[in-house]
Amino acid sequence: MAVLYLLPAYLGENSSSEIFSQQLKNTLKEIKFFASENEKTARKFIKFICPDIDQKSLSFSILNKRTTDEEILQLTEPLEKGIDMGLISEAGLPCIADPGNKLVMWCHQNKIKVVPINGPSSILLALISSGLNGQNFSFHGYLPIENNDKKKEIIKLETLSRKDGSAHIFMETPYRNQKMFEDLLKYLSPLTMLCIATNLTLPDEAIQTLSCKQWKTVKPDIHKKPTIFIIQS
Repeated sequence: MAVLYLLPAYLGENSSSEIFSQQLKNTLKEIKFFASENEKTARKFIKFICPDIDQKSLSFSILNKRTTDEEILQLTEPLEKGIDMGLISEAGLPCIADPGNKLVMWCHQNKIKVVPINGPSSILLALISSGLNGQNFSFHGYLPIENNDKKKEIIKLETLSRKDGSAHIFMETPYRNQKMFEDLLKYLSPLTMLCIATNLTLPDEAIQTLSCKQWKTVKPDIHKKPTIFIIQS
């Protein structure tokens, strides 16, 4: 029976290869068929982990948020023939803030074994490093871009947190990080806790949790850097 391996990717090109398991390296050496959001970056990651692999022997299918159900059926041909495949995210673990769940669901529906391989997730690394509630939390992906909708969402998440003590995790496109930071300080209560986790697993990794009141005296260096935000009231 074929296996779909869920393969972690680095959170940035300056990551150390030491954070990845030998299981990942061994698996990459055995697989020839991959699904990924971007072939170029997937090949670059494979070369980073296993530079001796013959890249010409590898085959990639694109799986992104625009992939149709019909295209899912096309890219699963190796699995149907009993050939293992690997699913690689753009960063971190597949299927978290990533469209790979479409392929995983197909595997479950077609009795294909799914094997996750451990690796970094910026979302989980930020949460466990934040000091905030790891027993009751939600991940919201990207908040709305439009200012009024964003304001409503921020206030809604704070209200939910105030009610049940939950932590709420989200991200922003890196070049809009500074605007998100400013909006959070504008709309959240001064006592609400805010964690900012930037460039996780990279040499300049920075993680800090302060009240919004305290953040007003601090200027985090987050412009154009991958960042996770967590709030808890």
